[in-house]
Amino acid sequence: MTYSLRIADMSESERPRERLLNHGVKQLASAELLAILLGTGQGAGKLSAVGLGQLILQTIGAGYDDPVASLQAVTVQELMAIPGVGPAKATAILAAIELGNRAFFAKPPERAEITDPSIAAAALSQELMWQEQEKLAILMLDGRNRIITKQVLTIGTATETLAHPRDIFKAALKGGAVKLIVAHNHPSGNTEPSAEDIQLTGQLLEAGAVLGMPLLDHLILGNGSFTSMHEATTVWQKFAARNPCPASP
Repeated sequence: MTYSLRIADMSESERPRERLLNHGVKQLASAELLAILLGTGQGAGKLSAVGLGQLILQTIGAGYDDPVASLQAVTVQELMAIPGVGPAKATAILAAIELGNRAFFAKPPERAEITDPSIAAAALSQELMWQEQEKLAILMLDGRNRIITKQVLTIGTATETLAHPRDIFKAALKGGAVKLIVAHNHPSGNTEPSAEDIQLTGQLLEAGAVLGMPLLDHLILGNGSFTSMHEATTVWQKFAARNPCPASP
C-alpha cells in the first residue's frame, strides 16, 4: 500500500510521530521512520511523507531481500535522484544512518559487565555486523560476567564458516575466560539460527560443562540486528533438563 494522504489529514493515531510517542519506536514500519526524518512528502497532492519513505525503500532496495539493508551503503546522489528528495531530506537520512551506526558500533567500556545480550552484540558488532564473509568470534568473561577480551577465531566463505568446539575452548582457556559467549554473523542479514548453529551450540554447552566454563549465549549478527540463541531457542532448557544440578545436601 502506498500512502498519498497527507500526514496532516491522517487520524492522529495513525501519524508516525504520534505512533512513536504512544507505542514506541520499534512499532513503526521503516517507511514511517523515514517519514519522521523527511517531514514532508512530494507535495502537490502526490505522495505523503510515509509514501515517499516507501518509494525510497522500493527504489534503493530493489534487489535486496530486506530493502532496509540498502540504506547501509546509499549515497546522497542515489537519494536525490528520487523525486521529492532534495539535499535537506537526503542529508537528514544519511545523518540518521551514520548516527545509528555510531551508536550501535559504540563499544562498551573495558571490563563492561554483560547484563543483556545487546551489550555483547555491541561489543562484537564492529567485527561481525556488516561483514560479507561469515566470521566466528568469542567474548571471554570473568566470573562476574565482565569482558576480559574478545577474539575472532575463524573466517569462512560468503555463506559458511567452520568452527570446532576444541578450537573455541582452546582460545578461551588461553585467554583466561571463566565464562564464554560465542557469536557469528550471517552475511545474508537473516539472523534466524540454522540447524548447524543449534548443533554447535549444544556441543559447546556440553564441552563447557566438562571444562567448568559455561556458555552464556550464542549470538547471530547481521545487517543491523542480532538474535540471542539463549532467548530465541530451547537449547539451554534442553541441556539443563539433561544435566540437572545436584540437590544441595
